[in-house]
Parts: sequence; structure tokens; C-alpha cells
Amino acid sequence: MRRTQAALQRTLIDLVQDRELSRISVADVAERAGVSRSTFYDHYRDVHELAEAACTTMIDDLIEAIPNPGAGDVPHTPADTLLTFFAHLADHAGLYRSVLGSQGSARVIGHVRRRATVAAYLGARRAATGDETPSPADYTARTPHDVPAAFTAGALIGVATDWLEHGCPRSPAEMAALTKPLLMALYREDVHPRP
Repeated sequence: MRRTQAALQRTLIDLVQDRELSRISVADVAERAGVSRSTFYDHYRDVHELAEAACTTMIDDLIEAIPNPGAGDVPHTPADTLLTFFAHLADHAGLYRSVLGSQGSARVIGHVRRRATVAAYLGARRAATGDETPSPADYTARTPHDVPAAFTAGALIGVATDWLEHGCPRSPAEMAALTKPLLMALYREDVHPRP
């Protein structure tokens, strides 16, 4: 069972490097993975559900690279954090362009947004309280509405998606250098008091 799921996920990741997710069918994935369509449907409802499953590990890696906002935290975020974030995107540009772009998967986009928001929220909570909190993977159901965290997640995903859709015209280092001052300006203590 897990072997088949892994094969389907790897196949989708390979296919999405060459064409948009919206142009990949269940038949394409099943044939390339060497399984029947009924076997595909034993594991996933459709290609979008498979995309969400296939991207989970990569999304978790992506979220780990997102800076953690909080009182005084972002201004001290090392430049290499953003560099890691954009380098990860560049290394998997075909996949992320397909799943995050205008023809991508709403499920995957929603998943990325939720995970990024949770990571930002937890980073701010750690910075403000010093408390150790669960990892983003363990905390998604209990995250309260947090405007700065949601804004950070949306802003980074928006910038990343735009960059990917334009073919990554700037290097990851240039993107990190352009993005860091924006985050620093957003997370000065005097800009947005937390309730």
C-alpha cells in the first residue's frame, strides 16, 4: 500500500516538472507508475488529492525555511533563512510553479498557506513567550486567527508564486535580499501591537 502510494507520488512529481498539474490526468499517472486506474482510485480520489499528498514532505521542508515573525524576531532572522526558502523553491521550480500557480491545486495552495500561517504563528509565540510549542505539523487544528502570521504567510507565498510564474528571473540570493527588508518593516514592534 505505502509502496504504491510512494510510486504514485514520485510519478506525479516527475510529471509536474514537465507540464502543468491541470494537464495531468489519472490515466497519465497510473500508466507512468505502472498501475491500473482502479489501483490509483484505491489510494486517491483525483490528481489534486495525490498532489497534496505528494507535496507534503516538500511543503514541510519549504515551511521550515520560512522566517518566524514575532516581536523583534524577523529583524534578526539570518539572511540565509530567506535564501534557503528561495533556493528550495528554485530547486523544485517546476513542481511549485505547477501547484502554486494560477492553474495549480487549490488544495495544495490552501495546505501551504495553512502550514505557513501556523509556522509564522508559532515563531511569533516562541519569540514573545519563550515557550516551546509543538511543531507546525502538530498544531494546525488549534492555531487562532492571527493577522500578522496570516499576512506573512500570504505575502511570502504571493512573492514566491509571482517569482516562479515569471520563470525565477532573479536568483534566490537576490530574492532573499529584496524580501528581508520588507519583512523587517512589517515586524517592527511599533507597527502592529498584538492583542
